[in-house]
Amino acid sequence: MPAASGKRAWVVVFLLFAFMLINFVDKTVIGLAGVPIMQELGLTPSQFGLVGSSFFFLFSISAVVTGFIVNRVQTRWVLAIMGLVWALTQFPMVGTVGLTTLMLCRIALGAGEGPAYPVALHSAYKWFPNEHRTLPTAVIAQGAGVGVLLALPALNWIIVHYSWHWAFGVLGIAGLMWTAAWLLFGREGSIAEASETLKSLHAGISYRELLTCPTIIASWCAFFGAYWGLSLAISWQTPYLVNVLGFSQQEVGLLSALPWGFGVILVISLGWYSQRLLAKGVSSRVARGILGGACVALGGAMLLLLPYMPNATLRILATMVGTSLPAVIYVFSHAIVGEITPVSQRGAMLAIGNAVGTSAGILAPYIMGNVIERAATPTDGYNTGYEICGLIMLVGGIIGMFFMRPEKDGARLARAGALSPVAAE
Repeated sequence: MPAASGKRAWVVVFLLFAFMLINFVDKTVIGLAGVPIMQELGLTPSQFGLVGSSFFFLFSISAVVTGFIVNRVQTRWVLAIMGLVWALTQFPMVGTVGLTTLMLCRIALGAGEGPAYPVALHSAYKWFPNEHRTLPTAVIAQGAGVGVLLALPALNWIIVHYSWHWAFGVLGIAGLMWTAAWLLFGREGSIAEASETLKSLHAGISYRELLTCPTIIASWCAFFGAYWGLSLAISWQTPYLVNVLGFSQQEVGLLSALPWGFGVILVISLGWYSQRLLAKGVSSRVARGILGGACVALGGAMLLLLPYMPNATLRILATMVGTSLPAVIYVFSHAIVGEITPVSQRGAMLAIGNAVGTSAGILAPYIMGNVIERAATPTDGYNTGYEICGLIMLVGGIIGMFFMRPEKDGARLARAGALSPVAAE
């Protein structure tokens, strides 16, 4: 298996890091501007929850469709089109908008961003062999955390001193700039072999075998649990700080960014640690499966304890750890699926997994909004919403710990593929 492709590979990783940076700031700006948006448009909590969920209406469908497209089309061109779509969906927000326009723009943005992470990883995996993929995956994934950490305070300043409309306009300009840089410097990698388990396999594996694989299903369960927390952080973290903990809009820029900054440190550190374990001969089940599942479960346990925290500092800490620690699974889940999936099907499987996991985003913001609206007090509503999230995380993490076994299932899939003389169904 060839080594990673040197400087050119890391140039691509840097560009994909910036890609994910813009991607997540696009997502999270809606929560940062949540209070002034609700005030200006007169939205109830359930209506704002619907706005948060609307981003995910076409998110999963787009991810799956694009996943099959990148099995045949170079990721370089797909990524450029996605970056352009992101930019163009932001500019209508600069003018006067109502609930309908707001939702339509978020739906269109979600359709453009749905495939972002799996396509970015598929692009990066063409530059790195399996044993070298964990660290670049972690770096790309944490474009999200770094982007939010750096951009949220700046965007909050724009919201406070100008308006929330211009925060969206700035992100449109950033999307155009990234698209131009990618067209100039982005390239397609050449590594095309599958993992060690599958490298001798010429025929594809049926999608029925892949989609019923216990390791893949378990990784998606853990992903789903973690993403429930992430989607709450995107839509409801800032309103929680303002409406429950009593902070002003001027104060929440840095506070809203803290979980993402903490996540950067955690995910890159644990990604590096996982790669070190693999290099020392530790099984992928332990270095990726058990470690990733445990992080999701621990995050869920922290959110279950949130209502019992006696002060604002501990509550901020609980939400920070509870939504940041599970983010490790976004690295390990995709790495595990990539490890046991033939390269000809990897783009589609990464996209399907992303669609399954991120489908939590359709439910979580709207359910939280309804719980808040029906609760006796906002505090009770948020506490219940976070408890629901913690339970889902805990169950997903435990499933991941027990059933992500890539070596065992990878060998079984290889045997199944070797017995079939035809290409993938």
